[in-house]
Amino acid sequence: MTVYRLPAEPVFPPASEAEPSGLLAVGGDLSSQRLLAAYAAGIFPWYADPQPILWFSPDPRWLLQPADLAVPRRLARTLRARRLEVTLDTAFARVIHGCASVPRADAQGTWITPAMLTAYQQLFELGFAHSAEAWEKGELVGGVYGVSLGGAFFGESMFTLRPDASKVALVTLVRQLAAWGFDFLDCQVHTPHLQRLGARGWPREVFLRALRETLRRETRRGRWQFDSARVV
Repeated sequence: MTVYRLPAEPVFPPASEAEPSGLLAVGGDLSSQRLLAAYAAGIFPWYADPQPILWFSPDPRWLLQPADLAVPRRLARTLRARRLEVTLDTAFARVIHGCASVPRADAQGTWITPAMLTAYQQLFELGFAHSAEAWEKGELVGGVYGVSLGGAFFGESMFTLRPDASKVALVTLVRQLAAWGFDFLDCQVHTPHLQRLGARGWPREVFLRALRETLRRETRRGRWQFDSARVV
């Protein structure tokens, strides 16, 4: 398989030509134009300093359709306890910094580089990137962020400072996406907890067809708010 070196223009080779690992291309930049072109083509950046920018389109692609959301018993108890407040787009910078800095049991280090922080903050300012925040007594204790195009939400990362806080934020976000009629949340790759929440692996070609279809829809751009207050 061929790994492509990207030109100066914000264009990509077909996602179907990615290596078995999902690696498709190297180079380019993290401009908003290139990032939006990547997501629209089923591609996302995933690398760590001092690597060059690497672009991936894995097969299978793990997606969570809102109708398939499954809430495990323990998480359901946390939701019923209503000890957390969940908001949208009120602390994007703090969420992405939390994702970059809070250690995770399933990962070493972080792939959210300083350049990534700047790039996604710019997407947030343009109304394409969004965050869901979990608060406990006024303290930010978890969150998730990603990018929205058409009827798709491309989840990027989560962090938590309290048990289940990031999962509460994610479940509450998915329920709102369902209310808005979104087609799927792109989880990108497999993780056990996302599978427990109902995510499934889709063949890449099936995902790409679904992506082309959902991009026909108007993007819900700008700052997001829940349809009603969410204390969970």
